[in-house]
Formats: sequence, C-alpha cells, structure tokens
Amino acid sequence: MKILVTGATGYIGKRLISLLLNDGHTIICPVRDKKRAQNYYKNQENIELIEADFLHNHSLEAIPKNIEVAYYLIHSMSNSAKEFHVLEEKCAFNFKRFAESSSLKQVIYLSGITNDTKLSKHLLSRKNVENTLASKKYALTTFKAGIIVGSGSSSFEIIRDLVEKLPAMIAPKWLNTKTQPLAIRDVLSFLHKALAKEELYNTSHDIFGPEILTYKEMLLQFAAVRKLKRSILTVPVMTPKLSSYWLYFVTSTSYKLASSLVNSMGVEVIGEKSDINKIMDVNPMSYKEAVKLAFKKIEQNSIISSWKDSYISSGKLKNFVHKFINVPEFGCFKDFKKRKVKDKQKSLGKIWAIGGETGWYYGTFLWKIRGFLDQFFGGTGLRRGRRHPTELNAGDALDFWRVIYADKEKGKLLLYAEMVLPGEAWLEFKIEDNFIYQTATFRPHGLGGRLYWYAVMPFHWFVFNGMINNINK
Repeated sequence: MKILVTGATGYIGKRLISLLLNDGHTIICPVRDKKRAQNYYKNQENIELIEADFLHNHSLEAIPKNIEVAYYLIHSMSNSAKEFHVLEEKCAFNFKRFAESSSLKQVIYLSGITNDTKLSKHLLSRKNVENTLASKKYALTTFKAGIIVGSGSSSFEIIRDLVEKLPAMIAPKWLNTKTQPLAIRDVLSFLHKALAKEELYNTSHDIFGPEILTYKEMLLQFAAVRKLKRSILTVPVMTPKLSSYWLYFVTSTSYKLASSLVNSMGVEVIGEKSDINKIMDVNPMSYKEAVKLAFKKIEQNSIISSWKDSYISSGKLKNFVHKFINVPEFGCFKDFKKRKVKDKQKSLGKIWAIGGETGWYYGTFLWKIRGFLDQFFGGTGLRRGRRHPTELNAGDALDFWRVIYADKEKGKLLLYAEMVLPGEAWLEFKIEDNFIYQTATFRPHGLGGRLYWYAVMPFHWFVFNGMINNINK
C-alpha cells in the first residue's frame, strides 16, 4: 500500500515506519526539514520524502493524492501554553482539507486518554484535534493512550532521571495521580495492526496497560527494576510553576515541556474498557516488563528514536537545521586549531563519540560548570546527552549542542549551540588532507556578546587546545 506518515522524524513515527517498511509498503513522509530526514532514511527503499508543513496549507500541494492510509502523529506540545492548541487545530484542519481531496480511505490518529471531567489544555487539544479530523470522506480510527513507556520516550527518561539521581524525593502532590502506562511496543502493535482494518473504521478506543498505578508507584517500581532503594514524600504546597521548575532542574526536560507535563499530570488518565485488545490480538505488558525491555534496548544501543532528538528539546532551533549549516564569516569571533593527524580512523571515532558519557576530552569540570550555568539561566545544560554512543545524524541532540551536519566519510561534523548565549555559536570538526581542523565560531549579539567572548577566551584556550590534542592522540 501507499501510506502517508506524518511526524516521520518523531519518536513514534520513526519506529512505526520501520514496521511498515518491513511489510513492503511505500511510505510518503511529509517533513518540515527534508535534509534532516534524509539522514534517517537515506538507506531505506520505498520512502518518499516531501518537504511540507501542515501549518502552511500551500506547502501540502507536493504530497501525492493517491495514498490509501495516513497516520496522523503531529503534536505541538513544545510550544507555549497560549498557542499550542491553536497550532494543533490548524495542522489538523489543513491535514483534513488535504485528506478529503485525496484517495484516502483511512486515517489512524494517536491521541491521549480524555475521560476525566477536568482535562489539561494538552488533553483538551488532543480531543479537539480528533473532532477536527472526523470526516465523511474517509474513516477515522483513533487510539487514545496515556503514559508511553519505552527507551527514549520523554516519560521514561524523566522517571529515569528522578529515580537514578535522587535517593529521596520531596515531590508534588500530583505524584498521587493515577494512570495506566503502556509500553511503546504495544502502542506500535495497535497502530500497525489497525492498518486497513475495516472493523476499526470510524471508531475510537482507549489503549492502556494492565495496571492502574500512581506516578509515585511508577517511580518506586522503576527503582525496584534498577535495584535502587528510594523514598518519596509528597507535599501539597508545590504550585504548578514550582513543580515545573522542580522537573526542569532535576531531569533532562525543557521548561516548556515540564510545564505542559505538570498540567497534564494532575489529570487521572484511566482508560475505558473495551474489546480492543481482543480485536487487535494485543496483550499489553506490565509496567515493570516495559521498563526491563527499555533497558535491554539501551544496553544493546538499539534506541531507534528519542524525544531529545526532536525539536521539543531545543532551546533555539525550531524547524530547519540546514539553515544553520553555512557558518557566518563576518562579524564573528573564531577559535581555530589545526593538527597533523596521527591516526585518521581513530580520530574520527573520537569525534563521532564526543559528548554524552564520553565527555569533551578535556576540562570536564569546566564543561560541567558551563552546563550548570546554562541550566540555571533556563538552557538545556548537559542533561540531554546523546541517543547513541557512536552514531550521529543531522538533527540529533548532543548535550547542549544540535548536530547540523554529520558525514563520517567526508570527515566533517558541525554542531550548533543550543545553550543560553548572547549570540550564536558553532563548533566544527574536519579531517582533510591529513590534518584535523577544529573551529569554534561565535557571532555576538551587541556589546554583551563581545564582552562574553573576551571573558571566556582564557578558558577556551585551555579547553579547545586540550580537546583537539586528545582527539589526535
């Protein structure tokens, strides 16, 4: 079949596409940044990438109309609380207008469980999108899930940060809110098996795991899987804003996402029972089983997708990575280093393993201080790490950097800074003609930017010299 998958570079989309390709389907992927997506799918056959943005109706004209099924996986949760519901409704409306002019028979939409009488803005928006997508021209199949548990998911990584960093927690009262966590593998099973299943046309089903757990119980069960002893005291005095800051400083989430999550976590996410598990032949696994499976994937370095690599974790970049690929020359400060390469393959391996658990090869304590300061002033800090220990693709998060260009065969890696800065910064590594070139470029904003550069110059001299020397060892 010819299938349209929106959100092709997102956490769910990348995993779902792998399953659809294994079935021999042709996948049409409308993406906002084609150059970024090409890194994920360059070795895949039966994939057609089309640059389109559902916020702009005119850009959808390039999408072929002879498609049979579409997956709607678009979310705008990273945007401010004032506008994300408006953006989600606009995307849904534009998608529907396109879908009704195509040969689509079925749209499969992944939403959130919306049974509570008092819903968060996020869940209200999810419900509104479902209403917007409904049409007489095609059949809508809606699955509503709560907390999704899997390697790389935002909920999994946040819980992991809390459990592994804090032996004891004084936590907000929303930790007593009940939910029904569902493994990512089961979510994908529902989405995959719903393809062209007429029994599910124009139906909506809650999908959820076999247990009803509070967030506190999820944390403690996670700790048990990791063989860690943890104690949690919940207090009623934490306001939503204070709770958001608590999540932001302790975990790897951005403040905007933390705020959205806190607003949602006060709402009970309990699904309505139905015969959907029997219809789909899916037997959802327990929460502990989902956590164990996630760590198995992490140990095997086989995490296909991570929320940190989406722009939801970005402090600066919003859509188009390739716009930052041309490093400016004028009005910039540069720190340039050059060494005659001793072992090209060894140095390339070190460059491609930089950041995350590996670190930055010199002045680790200085990098940590810079990460702490960045986080203190509202940036991402060093918390995001990296998805894979040795693989990098354009668009990947790398501590407080974003990968702009990565081509190991050509020996070039370009990073753009997502830290809080009075300007813009790039860091480039290149191996060419038996030399390693390392260039840090800073384009200051006003006098403050210039003063910042001169203030950090002494640290740069030590850090950047040490870094290229250790890369070349």
